[in-house]
Amino acid sequence: MKRIAVVLSLLLALSALFTGCGSGSSSGKASESGNSGSTASSGQTAGTDAQQTDTGSGPSGKITIYTSMYPDIIDVVSPELEKAFPNLKVEWFQGGTEQVTAKMAAEIEAGKIGADVLMVADPSYYIYLKKNNLLLPYKSVNFDAVAVDSDSQDYTYTGVRINNVVIGYNTDLVSAAEAPKSFRELTDPKWKDQVVFVDPTQSGTALVSTYALAQKYGWEYWEQMRDNGAVNGGGNSSVETKLATGEFKVAIILEENLLKIKDRGEPVEIVYPEDGCVIIPSPIGILSTTQNPEAAKAVVDWWLSQEGQQAITIGWMHSVRTDVDPPKGARPLAEFNANSMKVDWADLAETSGAVKDKFLQIMGSN
Repeated sequence: MKRIAVVLSLLLALSALFTGCGSGSSSGKASESGNSGSTASSGQTAGTDAQQTDTGSGPSGKITIYTSMYPDIIDVVSPELEKAFPNLKVEWFQGGTEQVTAKMAAEIEAGKIGADVLMVADPSYYIYLKKNNLLLPYKSVNFDAVAVDSDSQDYTYTGVRINNVVIGYNTDLVSAAEAPKSFRELTDPKWKDQVVFVDPTQSGTALVSTYALAQKYGWEYWEQMRDNGAVNGGGNSSVETKLATGEFKVAIILEENLLKIKDRGEPVEIVYPEDGCVIIPSPIGILSTTQNPEAAKAVVDWWLSQEGQQAITIGWMHSVRTDVDPPKGARPLAEFNANSMKVDWADLAETSGAVKDKFLQIMGSN
């Protein structure tokens, strides 16, 4: 990969973070929160057209994107994709990462995968798909501009957006001086019955943070959280609401949720924990079963371009490129990346089911 000297330390740190990974507009209301999945308003949920126009007209036909990005972000992106690909119909299935992967599992079992392009938040899932020959090798024309390590061996997936699990607090109920400074501090009796967190059986990013915290502190951490009255609040959107309304003082949640509601005036603030944020370089990949590979490749190229990455930051997520500014109100990634919790993505790919089972054993279901 090409590296930009002024951000060399960031790229090296992100490279370490990703160790183990190398081997229509939406009418839906679901999100990474794990609500019911939705498809484009046309009602078509699967299948692609193989037809392509001549090279002068660009890709045509249809592709379907399965994603865990929020519906309001899809609403922002869809018009831009329509401008970039006027002859291509893009349809969406949107749901939480766990819901999307469950849909994928059923379709894989049936031998009829409806997605052409996949954009979910759990990098370990792409390792699983690659292992099962379900991803199409493709080195994007923008691959070398991506500042997070992706599949540089076979080019079956690459980071497309960066999600960060942080701590949020309600500023009407907690002062900046009183706010927790670390994930570890949330087990303190000071925060008894005041902490809400996202369900890892509904959210891919929460699955990663649950795993990361268990790896750092042992499963005793979640036992201590349980004993301190921490509450499983469901998906990110549900936890976002519980924090903003003051039902809970503190939340473990995605940075993008906090940035979004803070911008619209909700009384919340972000803590970048001293014991490390959980940084998740969420990938994009093309399914090997796609019937419109050239269109899928063109769409991947767009997502990794400056234009596509600017759409990512409008959606309150960080870009995987160094030439795109962070989202409004966010600290630059370089300021907190070096201290982030490291995730063994290959191990998580093998143990994700066991992680969920252990979590449910300790915390119970939502």
